Amino acid sequence: MSNALETLEQRLQQHLGNIVVGMQPVVRALTIAIVARGHVLLQGAPGLGKTLLSKSLAASLGGTFKRVQGTSDLMPADITGVHVFDSDRKEFVFRQGPVFADVLLVDEVNRAGPKTQSALLEAMEERQVTVDRSNYPLPANFLVIATQNPREFEGTYPLPESQLDRFMLRVDLGYPSRTDELAVLARYGRVDAHAVESSSRVIGAEELLSAQQQADQIHVAPELSGYVVDLAAASRTHSHVALGLSTRAALALVRAARIHAGVRGADFVTPDDVKAVAGWVMSHRLVLSPDAVLEGVTELAITQRLLDQTPVPR
Repeated sequence: MSNALETLEQRLQQHLGNIVVGMQPVVRALTIAIVARGHVLLQGAPGLGKTLLSKSLAASLGGTFKRVQGTSDLMPADITGVHVFDSDRKEFVFRQGPVFADVLLVDEVNRAGPKTQSALLEAMEERQVTVDRSNYPLPANFLVIATQNPREFEGTYPLPESQLDRFMLRVDLGYPSRTDELAVLARYGRVDAHAVESSSRVIGAEELLSAQQQADQIHVAPELSGYVVDLAAASRTHSHVALGLSTRAALALVRAARIHAGVRGADFVTPDDVKAVAGWVMSHRLVLSPDAVLEGVTELAITQRLLDQTPVPR
């Protein structure tokens, strides 16, 4: 089997590694999302390089990049677009919003109100936008990267469960290590990181298509599908979980595990591949019970318990 998936990740790691420092796991998660045509939620404090990473990723794919800043007064039309009257043509014409891009960065998405957040639901799921009863298709590989501040920050709105479920992966960004932070200071101490030219395309459309086709050929045994279903069922009956994994989540877990197996050079999926991506796929979809919240239990901790308690197929 060709190594299209391995090559794609290696090129992204090398290219993005020259721009952002210490984000190898994040780049792997983005590789999975790109190949699976999924969306990514980056959670972390401001100032950790999320915007720079998203812009650089769009450039590496050779696609258009648009950015939306989440604010309390952001309206759905500010994202999707609006019809305006053209006096020369004597008719209303549609002016596309920033959602019409290959990579859309929604910065601090949880600072936007629920109505605006819901404007992304159709775009993320169906890759189209409906405005005034007319449908407008989005690019085939449309990718949403949304950043989210920790929920205890002032002025944030919790994302609805239906929207969280549409993010294939959530990646939690922590502060860099001392070595990585020193490297950032050395690299960007005299120049703005966003002013550095990074618009070189490293992944072509044919290479991406080849990686997607290879991912479809990676074998998933019936026993492993059963393992994923058992994980989903266990989440729905866990005492600390009020809302467990959906069928969409189980599909995302299989797709992510399949691509993870391909990235490491395998042609079949193992339970270790499922475990490697479970934290990204499962944790943000678990709605904890009030008792769990009071006890300080986290979604990642519940995810690990589910992995520990669910029998692994041989």
